[in-house]
Amino acid sequence: MAEPVTAHSPRHSEGAQSAPARVTSGELLAGRPELVIVHDGREYRLRITQNGKLILTA
Repeated sequence: MAEPVTAHSPRHSEGAQSAPARVTSGELLAGRPELVIVHDGREYRLRITQNGKLILTA
């Protein structure tokens, strides 16, 4: 598993063009069926459907 790139990571360089961080859905969800993401004060839910698809709802 690759180490995530953060603002404090040696691979992070402000202003530099770089590839976006890449994580698997399994890493994000960590065995849970749903994850709440807070963005600009709003909650979004990332979940896996019964068909194994990802869905993001506000």
